[in-house]
Amino acid sequence: MTIKDLKPALVFDIFDQITKVPRPSKKEDKIRQFLLDFAAKHGIAAKTDAIGNVVLTKPATAGHEQAPTVILQAHMDMVCESNDKSFDFDNSPITTIVDGDWLRADGTTLGADNGIGMAAALAVMVDDKLVHGPVECLFTVDEETGLTGANNLDPSIISGSILLNLDSEDDAEIFVGCAGGVDTTCLFHYERSMAPTDYHYFKADIAKGLGGHSGGDIHLGRANANKLLARLLWALGKKYELSLVEIDGGNLRNAIPRAAHAVFGVHTTHKEEVVALFNRYAAEVKDEYADLEPTLELTIETMERPDFCIDSDTARRLVEALYCAPHGVVSMSRDIEGLVETSTNLASVKMKPDNQIMVTTSQRSSVESRKWDIAHQVEALFELAGAQVTHGDGYPGWKPNLNSTIMHLASDAYEELYGVKPAVKAIHAGLECGLFKEKHPHLDMVSFGPTLQGVHSPSERMYIPAVERFWGQLTRTLEKVADLKA
Repeated sequence: MTIKDLKPALVFDIFDQITKVPRPSKKEDKIRQFLLDFAAKHGIAAKTDAIGNVVLTKPATAGHEQAPTVILQAHMDMVCESNDKSFDFDNSPITTIVDGDWLRADGTTLGADNGIGMAAALAVMVDDKLVHGPVECLFTVDEETGLTGANNLDPSIISGSILLNLDSEDDAEIFVGCAGGVDTTCLFHYERSMAPTDYHYFKADIAKGLGGHSGGDIHLGRANANKLLARLLWALGKKYELSLVEIDGGNLRNAIPRAAHAVFGVHTTHKEEVVALFNRYAAEVKDEYADLEPTLELTIETMERPDFCIDSDTARRLVEALYCAPHGVVSMSRDIEGLVETSTNLASVKMKPDNQIMVTTSQRSSVESRKWDIAHQVEALFELAGAQVTHGDGYPGWKPNLNSTIMHLASDAYEELYGVKPAVKAIHAGLECGLFKEKHPHLDMVSFGPTLQGVHSPSERMYIPAVERFWGQLTRTLEKVADLKA
């Protein structure tokens, strides 16, 4: 069986087309052109704003012209993670595999986040059998790395009063609130030192962690490769004079880092001791994560002596800061049971030109003051370690409205179709809804979608039966809104 055999056929056919279009964050030109070509092919009115967001519009079904205009919203970009580091996301299509009741990709992220939302919105645009009021489809750029499209949305490009965000990841759940967030960047400046000639050099590699979404998966306790690497380097540095040559871990601010590595040296007389220490450490970590991270790998290999290394003072301060840096859940919500209130993700460590090392963290909270509190804790720690610390502008949360009209309509639609009353929740992740609400305070919003697992990692997969329920809920909700008067 292939994706061509799946139902609802129209939604999966369009999703299949989307998987063939490269769409990394900040590189949405190809998917934007796909949307504009799709609109032209089907005679759909289309427009873009200055930042590159696209809006398609469809008139109401005859007799429902007075209904409120509904905005169907999804983002164009996808997280690009692959088990094969040579995979070219800028030019290569995603290969999909039907695996029982699940759809996944061949060693890469699937891009169902948020390609399935795009596909469903486009299916509404071309399915003439549906009953609905006026519809606008808003496709935003760069949601994954900066919420750039939502942040810079031209308010005049949309006119609707109801917004359905199609970017949630759990069937039978409706989201009515989300966390706000802010990124923190910590910059170390180092001097290049001559690499000692009487040292033996190793590369320690931590790979194949599960990773996952730094909001939706942060409570699961998955391994953070940066933290594991820092723990190793700190232990080595307490026993031996360590020469740190290279360090790299993680990629995206909103992904729990799955892999990290470091190149370092110790005096040749300690070569065997280091290997023994590493093997003990690897066994400890594998035991700690035995049930949670079955694919996690820790390896060490000999490297040729480099010409230069990071000066010892900076290397020590960097390793100690990474080892101490908070990661994971900071507090749970006292208002909504089971909801993470505040968290932080030690997202990436990157060596940059001009002898710089950049550490990026990402903080989230449904309480604005707590969001900044944990960001300031990160700032204080890394400033003590001698780094220059800056914060991004951040983005607002979306406060739940449990009296929302569209929430009740979407809930009733699901229950009527499938006999189950969907759970109403808030999500510990940064949906674009908070920014839309800031620009259009009148908007009545909900977010829902099919079940996705492992998003932001190569293990991403989508539950096929949930897609049909997602489509049913979406179309029945539109029917219900069509009977309202604006």
